[in-house]
Amino acid sequence: MARIIAVANQKGGVGKTTTAVNLVSALADMKYRTLLVDLDPQGNASVGCGINARELEVSALDVMQAECGIPAALVSLEALGFDVLPSNSDLTAAEVSLMQVEGREFRLKQALEEIAHQYAWIIIDCPPSLNMLTLNALTAANSVLIPMQCEYYALEGLASLLDTIEQVRNSVNPGLEIEGLLRTMFDGRNNLSNAVSEQLTEHFGERVYRTLIPRNVRVAEAPSYGLPVLRYDASSRGAQAYLALAGEMLRRQRKRQAG
Repeated sequence: MARIIAVANQKGGVGKTTTAVNLVSALADMKYRTLLVDLDPQGNASVGCGINARELEVSALDVMQAECGIPAALVSLEALGFDVLPSNSDLTAAEVSLMQVEGREFRLKQALEEIAHQYAWIIIDCPPSLNMLTLNALTAANSVLIPMQCEYYALEGLASLLDTIEQVRNSVNPGLEIEGLLRTMFDGRNNLSNAVSEQLTEHFGERVYRTLIPRNVRVAEAPSYGLPVLRYDASSRGAQAYLALAGEMLRRQRKRQAG
């Protein structure tokens, strides 16, 4: 059965979608069957995998409104080695329609139950806000991966996200864990970055990934070509960092299973 990880941060611009796409790509490169769920109405994860979001006939919206199952909406990217449940701006309609539905926070969880056995990993790219879509992701997930920049305001945003995770744990998903905190767009020459990084490690210890995702031009360029950075420039520092992150996640998973 798949391990389901929600990639979430209520603060935008922290490398959330970049992390979701490149983590899926790295896990696929390691020969794991992997699914990327694009639950952000901006559809950036879909576009970053080369999917034309404007031309989708079925998408995450149809799944969230229970108009079709996930298999009908899946896009299989054979060249990249993984599958995508794509989305586009239509998904904002689910926000409104789900408000009237009983058990609305379980809609994604129920949909994933049909296909979870087919994958080793399911990675969900969440919207950069706390809304019904994010709540669905947190309800469906085993754990939350939190990408964050090492800057002052990032710590403030982290506190509210941790509160949200605790509320979800107390209400609809008692098994929800923090998969880890990932330092993104890291620049070791910046004193503030280093200071915030140290604070994170002091507060969260082993929950902070040792892997650092550096600021990297190739990572920034890759989405405009519809490719994960591992396909765009596998030798770049960014690509190597995401491979290292996938390896660190796998080691944690083995340790979890052994314990």
